[in-house]
Amino acid sequence: MNLEKIKKIIVLGLKWILICILLGFFSGSASALLLVSLEWAAQYREQNSWIIWLLPIGGLLIGLLYHYYGASVVRGNNLLLEEYETPKKTIPLKMAPFVLFGTIVTHLFGGSAGREGTAVQMGGSIADQFTKIFNLDPAERKTLIILGISAGFASVFGTPLAGAIFALEVLYFSKITSKSIVLSFLVAFLAYFTVELWDVKHTHYSIPITPDFGFEKLLWIIPISILFGLAAMLFSRSTHFWGNLFSKTIPYPPLRPFVGGLLFAVAMYFISTTKYLGLGVPIIVESFSKPSEYYDFLLKILFTGFTLGAGFKGGEVTPLFFIGATLGSTLSLFVPLPIALLAGMGFVAVFSGATHTPIACTVMGMELFGVESGIYIGLACFIAYFASGPIGIYHSQIVKGPKYHLYEKFKRRNLDNF
Repeated sequence: MNLEKIKKIIVLGLKWILICILLGFFSGSASALLLVSLEWAAQYREQNSWIIWLLPIGGLLIGLLYHYYGASVVRGNNLLLEEYETPKKTIPLKMAPFVLFGTIVTHLFGGSAGREGTAVQMGGSIADQFTKIFNLDPAERKTLIILGISAGFASVFGTPLAGAIFALEVLYFSKITSKSIVLSFLVAFLAYFTVELWDVKHTHYSIPITPDFGFEKLLWIIPISILFGLAAMLFSRSTHFWGNLFSKTIPYPPLRPFVGGLLFAVAMYFISTTKYLGLGVPIIVESFSKPSEYYDFLLKILFTGFTLGAGFKGGEVTPLFFIGATLGSTLSLFVPLPIALLAGMGFVAVFSGATHTPIACTVMGMELFGVESGIYIGLACFIAYFASGPIGIYHSQIVKGPKYHLYEKFKRRNLDNF
C-alpha cells in the first residue's frame, strides 16, 4: 500500500469521525431539547387539565403548518426509509423544527403519542445536511441516513447499542457496509453522551427478580409472546385504519387534526382520566410493580392510533412500550412469572412486532433491564416478531427475510385454496 493511498484512507476516516462528532452533538442536543420540552408539557398539562380543550386548535396549527409549509416533510419516518431505498433529494432541514413543534403541541394539549419518531426525524434531517457540506455520493448518503436514525433513537431512549442496531435492522441490513456498522455505533454513543452532557435524564426501569429458565417457563412464554405480537398487529392496523379514514372523510388536511382533537377531547371528558394522554410514562413505571387494568393496553392502542391517524405528531414507540408493559402486567394475574419480568417482556416485544426489529429490541431490553432477563426478553421479541403479521407501523419499511417468506407462503396457500 503506497503512501498516497494511506493518506486517502486517513483523510476519509477523519472526515467520517468529524461527521459523527457533529451529528452526535447536534442530534443529541435536539433530543435533549425534546425530552426537556416534553417533560415540561406533561407537567403543565397535568396541572392544567382544562388545556385539553385546546387540542383541536393545536391540531389545526399543526395541520396548517404542514399543509402549507411542510408538504415535503409530512411523511416523517417513511420519508427517511424511502430516501434510503430510492434516493431523490436531500431531506429538508425544516423537518427537525416542524416535527419538534408538532410533537410539543400534541403533548401539551393532551394527544396520545410518543417521541421516537420525532427524534429519528430530527436526527435524519440533520444528518442529510452533511451530504452537501461534505459533497457525499449516493452510497455515502445512505450511511448518513443510517447515522441519523441511530443518533436520534439512541439519544432519546438512552440505549446506544439498541439505537445503533435499530438503524441497521429497520432497513433490514439492506446495502449495509462494514463502515456503516462501525459508524452507527460510534454516532449512537456520541449522541447518547451528548444528552448526558446536557444533564437530561432518561426513565429507568428494573426487573428485580428473574427466575431460572426451564421448559415449564417456555410453555408460558410462547402464548404470551404471541399475544404481544397480536397487540403489535392491532396497533399497526389501528394507526393505518385511522389515517385512511381521516384521509377519505376529510379532504382538507388541516381539518383532520382539528376534528380529531375535538373528538379526542370529548372522549377524555367522558372517561374522566388522564392516564392515556401523552407518553404515559408514569403508567409504564407503575405496571412493573402493580397489575394494570385489563383494558389499559386496548385504550392506549385506540387513542394513539386515533391521535396519529388524525395528523398529530410524535412517535409510536413509547405508546408501544405502554401497550406491551400494561398487557404484560395484566397477564401477571394469570401467568406464574414475576410482574416486572412480564411487563419488561411486553415492553420490548410489542415494539419488536410493530417495527420488525427483534434484534434491536432484544438488545434494548438487556440495556434497560439487565442481561439476566435476556433469554426471556429475546424469546418474547422473536416470537412477537413472527406473530405480528407482515404490516408494521412504517408504511415504507420493506419486510424481508424469514418473516416475509412465512407470510408470503400463507398468502399463496390461501389463494390456492380459494
